[in-house]
Amino acid sequence: MATRQLNDPAQIMEMLPEQDRAWFLREYREAAHIAADDPKRFDQLQEMLRTWHLRALARNGDGYEESREQARTGVGDFTSLDEIIARRRAT
Repeated sequence: MATRQLNDPAQIMEMLPEQDRAWFLREYREAAHIAADDPKRFDQLQEMLRTWHLRALARNGDGYEESREQARTGVGDFTSLDEIIARRRAT
């Protein structure tokens, strides 16, 4: 079995739920156009693809929708962004 590449748009599309594919394609086309016009910005295209790969992994993970709803409502077992920032500053 082939390993998934972080920057392969076809694999990212395959991993994404249907409702996210148009959003991904818009961002991909924009980033690809920018990189084509200015090769110095190719790294931004690669970063965008890595971000979408991680987003696709998260969306396919167990409990994603439940966790998202808990974060939205503030109900459930989670760590707030303020807590995370405070911990980082303390170290």
